[in-house]
Amino acid sequence: RTRKSAMGITRNSYKKRRATGGKQPQYRKKRKYELGRASANTKLGTKRVRTVRVRGGHTKYRALRLEHGNFSWGSESVSRRTRVLDVVYNASNNELVRTKTLVMGAVCQVDATPFRQWYVQHYGGELGKKTEDDAKVGKGVAKKREARLTKSGPVDASLGDQFRTGRLFAKIASRPGQHGRVDGYILEGSELAFYLKKMAKKKGKGKD
Repeated sequence: RTRKSAMGITRNSYKKRRATGGKQPQYRKKRKYELGRASANTKLGTKRVRTVRVRGGHTKYRALRLEHGNFSWGSESVSRRTRVLDVVYNASNNELVRTKTLVMGAVCQVDATPFRQWYVQHYGGELGKKTEDDAKVGKGVAKKREARLTKSGPVDASLGDQFRTGRLFAKIASRPGQHGRVDGYILEGSELAFYLKKMAKKKGKGKD
């Protein structure tokens, strides 16, 4: 019987051309240590993670579907587990936005509720608005909250607008196809302004 071999994905360098443009000879067959695997293309959905045995007996966690992750609010030094709602921008490929593929570096929208709840508890006010709980707390607690707010300063206007809509722009910092989780950080300051400008530009092109 003849053995039928499947064509594998390889990461060797002799497939590539030289810097001068010349082709390189294929002087040997593929090697196990050069293998590559199909991309995970992690989508939004109910959690589905597969384990992959890799070189050295180690394990990778291939996320096929994810919908929750840990996101940090850098300026407030707080992290919360929240739901990923949508993928809105990807610098490498617009197709990854259309198909809502979760990859490292993608800009997504996350649920603002866990961060809003923390803000109310920590500062005693919902981003500039007074709440009914203010009257119920003691003088000591109110004084502590006021001191915290004075120290941290007001929340950025563009971030405050996002809190009112209930959706925050965040960037994915983990590798869902390798680590099996989608973690990241909330965009703010100059980085937020940069991505808002990019998204507005992309939206403008779509109308034309």
